[in-house]
Order: sequence, then C-alpha cells, then structure tokens
Amino acid sequence: MAKSPEEMAASMIANMPEKTGKSLEEWLKITIPLGLEKHRAILNHLKSEHGVTHGFASLIAHKTLNAGKADEAPTDLVTLQYSGAKEGLRPVYDALIKRINSFGNDVEIAPKKAYVSLRRNKQFAIIQPSTKTRVDVGINLKDAPATDRLEASGSFNAMVSHRVRITEISQVDDELTGWLKAAYDAS
Repeated sequence: MAKSPEEMAASMIANMPEKTGKSLEEWLKITIPLGLEKHRAILNHLKSEHGVTHGFASLIAHKTLNAGKADEAPTDLVTLQYSGAKEGLRPVYDALIKRINSFGNDVEIAPKKAYVSLRRNKQFAIIQPSTKTRVDVGINLKDAPATDRLEASGSFNAMVSHRVRITEISQVDDELTGWLKAAYDAS
C-alpha cells in the first residue's frame, strides 16, 4: 500500500534514532548552528562527517532549512505525541521501537495523531502515550488469556485484544517483547 509523502517522512523520523543513532531534534541541534544555507551543503556534511545515509541526510537537511518557518507543518507525529508533559515517556517509546525493529525488516511503523500503529501484513500492535506517566501498548493476541499484566483491552482500543501499561523503561522487558513478537508472527 502506497504511503503519502507525509506518512513516509513520519515513518523515517520515527526510525531515525534506530537507523542514525540520533533523533531528528538531536540532528537539528547539530545542523542548524552550522549556518549552512544550501540543501546540498547540509546533505554532504551529514554524509561525510556523520555517516548518515542519503535518504536520512536529505530529510534532515530539509528540516534544517525549514526549521522555524510557519509553513513547515509538523510531520513528526511521534515528537508531537511525546512533547510537553509526556516528554519523559519518549525513552520508553524508543526502547519499544528498538526491540520491535529486531523482529524483521518488514515492520511498518506508522505514526498517527495519538498513537503509533505497528504493522506487518496487518496491525499487530499500537503504542500510545495515554497519560503523562504511562504508555499503553495495545497488542493483537486474540487467543491469549488475560493476566494481571497482559490485560484485556476493554474500552482502551477496539483495534487490539490486549493492553500492557508501561510506566517505566524497565517494563520494556523480555515478557512484553515475547507478546509483541507473537503478535508480529501472527500478523
């Protein structure tokens, strides 16, 4: 299924920490102070000095040149989700994405306005910063019995069968990864 340019950019931005070692915000802190005014100059700097691949370097260069411009619509939905009071939850999201990306190169990370959809052939999970202290991981495991930790999704989200509530990064563990991997394998 073809993605819009905005969806492709959002997906690249979501994958940027895993693929380049830094988030878009971290790259902008490097590139903006350089004062380079040409896309090619920023692109070449990122590729030669930091080893960033062409696609990511081009996106970072574009964002650098458009930083602060009113007509540059925010395309990084993940950053918007984890801003303000929820900013402290971003490491939880990043740890989840790192584990999920290890499942295979066919994982599609599709940020939406309020959550991130994780797909293979179909959606197998979602990640949602639900409160300023909690990330909810929705998982499609139709035949799995609910437990204290792997609870039935109830009214949380009808697109998933179960929910795991995460309040600290240590809860992104092998048990949770196992449930996510089982949902990925079944999708």
